[in-house]
Amino acid sequence: MLAFEVNDMTCGHCASTITKAVTAIDPGADVQVDLTRHVVNVVTAADAGVVQKAISDAGYSPTQVNAPKSDVPASKKGGCSCGTR
Repeated sequence: MLAFEVNDMTCGHCASTITKAVTAIDPGADVQVDLTRHVVNVVTAADAGVVQKAISDAGYSPTQVNAPKSDVPASKKGGCSCGTR
C-alpha cells in the first residue's frame, strides 16, 4: 500500500479529484482518503512515483509517507505474532 500526505486536500471535492486522478492511471486501484488526517492510501500495481505525479498533476502537493500498518492482528492473517518469521 502506498500512502501520501496531502495537506492541501481539504474537502470531498478534493478527495474525489484525487481519486479520479489515481484511477485514471490504474482503474483497479483502491483509493482511501482520510480528510481529517490529510492522508491518501492507495493499493495499486502502479509505481509510487506515477501515483504521486498523478496527484500532483491534479493540483495537489503529495508527500509519500510510510503506509499505516494493518489493523488486522497477525493471528488473523494466518501468521504468528512472535516476530520470528
